[in-house]
Amino acid sequence: MDRYAKWKQRELLLILFYAVAFYAYALRISLRLSHDHYLKLRGLAPGWLIPNRRNDVSDAQWRNFRGNLPILSFVFAVFTVIANGFRSLFKLKAKGMAILWLSLSLVYLTYLHGACVVYILSIATANFLLVKVFARRNYFPFMLWAFNLFFLLCNRIYEGYSFSIFGRQFEFLDNFRGTFRWHICFNFVVLRMISFGYDYHWGQLDSHFDLEKHVTRCSLCKSGKTCYVVRQEKGVASDSSCNFALYLCYLVYAPLYLAGPIISFNAFASQLDVPQNTHSVKDVARYGLRWLFSFLLMELMTQFFYYNAFVISGLWRELSPVEIFIVGYGVLNFMWLKFLLLWRYFRFWSLVNGIETVENMPNCINNCYSLETFWKTWHASFNRWLIRYMYIPLGGSRRKFLNVWVVFTFVAVWHDLEWKLLSWAWLTCLFFMPEMLLKSASNAFKVQSAFGEFLLRELKALSGAVTITCLMMANLAGYVIGPSGLSLFVSSFLSREGLPILGGVFFSFYVGTKLMFHIQDLRSGVHSPR
Repeated sequence: MDRYAKWKQRELLLILFYAVAFYAYALRISLRLSHDHYLKLRGLAPGWLIPNRRNDVSDAQWRNFRGNLPILSFVFAVFTVIANGFRSLFKLKAKGMAILWLSLSLVYLTYLHGACVVYILSIATANFLLVKVFARRNYFPFMLWAFNLFFLLCNRIYEGYSFSIFGRQFEFLDNFRGTFRWHICFNFVVLRMISFGYDYHWGQLDSHFDLEKHVTRCSLCKSGKTCYVVRQEKGVASDSSCNFALYLCYLVYAPLYLAGPIISFNAFASQLDVPQNTHSVKDVARYGLRWLFSFLLMELMTQFFYYNAFVISGLWRELSPVEIFIVGYGVLNFMWLKFLLLWRYFRFWSLVNGIETVENMPNCINNCYSLETFWKTWHASFNRWLIRYMYIPLGGSRRKFLNVWVVFTFVAVWHDLEWKLLSWAWLTCLFFMPEMLLKSASNAFKVQSAFGEFLLRELKALSGAVTITCLMMANLAGYVIGPSGLSLFVSSFLSREGLPILGGVFFSFYVGTKLMFHIQDLRSGVHSPR
């Protein structure tokens, strides 16, 4: 084993050398592409961080967030001062804080959606009544899902409904629809309505959560703090506690309304009553500072590398296979950093006001070699929501091969009604099947020697390289270039010129997977990957 450990140390040095060479080459090609083609790219604007550099703001979501950051931060500051001031001054608990945050959030929603707030309140009220009347029935979950899926689909199909369909006397309200399309934000409201329904439904049944057993296993609870799991599982079960004001406050809570992270009703309600004690003021301040550094990193990245603009402009189709790979890889890293900034901003706002949510991006995109781990750490709060309210009620791991298809199809439809998203969902499910089979087989395999450990490690590295390749293709198809673009992407690598590049890419992913194993070893102190 000592001999094997020495080999791993030498291997790590070789891997680090390769990684430095790989990224140096990728950065050099990226800089050249951005310099040579910037005049033909769409979505570039004057930069502010570096003189005479253009800034890639071709992504509409990032452009809107970045452009509205000053007014959003002003609202953040004002709402935070009011909420924390009133809580301290009047010793407000759940009921008082619910009314306060509901009032502030409705002002926020009126600015965002104008007269369309009436749609949100009407559907939310109907859902509340459905839950209160039918929550004790065995068929309640079916009714809850049917109601919410109906409005999820109708909102998209009719694009938020015109007021004119209710009569010409209401037609004038279409001139007051606010600054942001309400039916886009309502997707998150649907998740919260389902969460409220299930948490209330389960609150009427006997709880199977063993608090004492959990405390013995949870280091955070042992230290006297309250972890997210306890807040979620203990819940607010009584009819008097689950009032309409608290429910509406949960649905439209301003810090989390636009983009999440997603939090269960139970966890939200318990923290509205008693603010989170997991993170100190210093921890929260450090979290905000880290967000600021990440924002500056994004500004540097978009002023030097115009990855997304290549995709928006369609110019990636004219590049060589190695350049296409570098642009595709760069776009996925841009997407990861964009979502990290969006979700951490709103999570920071929520933390400052005493509500802790799950961290949506706990891992770097470049430190993930399995589909299961990837989806646990990309939009992690949504993943937890899917497991709690969909995967487990459908039967959990007993029907995992079927449940994966149902869950990912819902995820695609929840995002939008587009074929490219369905293709992304079904490609992901297709790639999931062999990974689940291999995982079951490897769990049954017992390592008896250093050679066996070496062999298992090599097989997992090869499997990781395949998984990363599949993940890259699925996400590019679903969120960037679409199915038609994917066929061109694949064909460029299957050409005579592209096959050697494909081999180099696969080898790079293999080396990258082994680097992830070494990172795991350093963190856990073991000699083999999980």
